[in-house]
Amino acid sequence: MPAVLVYVTTSDGAADEVALQALALGAQVAAGGPVHALVIGDAVAAASLGAYGASQVHVAEHASLAAFAPDARARVIADCAASVGAAVIVGPGTEGGNTVLARVAARADLPFSANCSSASGLNPMSVTRSRWGGSLAEAARLHGDRVVISAAPHTVAINQTGGSAAVSTFAPALDDADLVVRVVDKVAPAASGISLAEAKVVVSGGRGVGSEAGFAPVEDLAGLLGAAVGCSRAVTIAGWRSHTAQVGQTGTKIAPDLYIAAGISGATQHMAGCRGAKKILAINKDNEAPIMGDADYAVIGDLFEVLPAISAEIRRVRGA
Repeated sequence: MPAVLVYVTTSDGAADEVALQALALGAQVAAGGPVHALVIGDAVAAASLGAYGASQVHVAEHASLAAFAPDARARVIADCAASVGAAVIVGPGTEGGNTVLARVAARADLPFSANCSSASGLNPMSVTRSRWGGSLAEAARLHGDRVVISAAPHTVAINQTGGSAAVSTFAPALDDADLVVRVVDKVAPAASGISLAEAKVVVSGGRGVGSEAGFAPVEDLAGLLGAAVGCSRAVTIAGWRSHTAQVGQTGTKIAPDLYIAAGISGATQHMAGCRGAKKILAINKDNEAPIMGDADYAVIGDLFEVLPAISAEIRRVRGA
């Protein structure tokens, strides 16, 4: 049973959801063997990882790691993997996670398989990968005594074991070459209340809303449901909404309890972002729109009639 190292990303003192899914995938690969978790500078988040399957947690602390520097993180991961004798390195299949893991693989000339929903064995390792935005599952084998894989977002169930893990802190060795590529500034998105990635309900509008002003009924329903407002790529291209609201392969991948898509045709790239939703309600005038094949519920009609009707019924039931 191979030793596994899982790169766990964090924010605000807690492990990211996809990172916990990666930890579950790591435990799957370890098959009872040791599962090491690596956290960059977040001892608060590290303390909870034993409850999700980690047998030991390592916290890398270095002033230069405060900003995102993918090569520096790759070096930390590679060095930590070598020190614990990990044959498998796992991480979250997010944009940032895959960016770092690709560098880990390149440093040591290791095979890398991104966006895996399952994995087992070693040399060869059998993996199932999500391809074409999650519309295709590919079975593949990785040959090598050491391999790198990432967990496809929202395809692996988080494993809450209730256990505990020893936490140790170390200072990694870094040099100037590791810090050539780094984030030096961030432009904060306009405040929009509920986080798109974490919302339990998301109401999105597509090209069918017609204009920026056409989002009024989308926002009204979202407000009543305590939901986040999303959109399709066509909307961001038109300039009606910010890219931060985009759901899709090149936007945010979401996994709400309910996803309401109004005036969205459902291109493969968009469905890649909302495939993790437990339920999808599609509202579209075209009953042959691609999204209808993925929707759990569908309303064939004009969104400017359907959305206000839903909002009115919610207000009636609530007595508002």
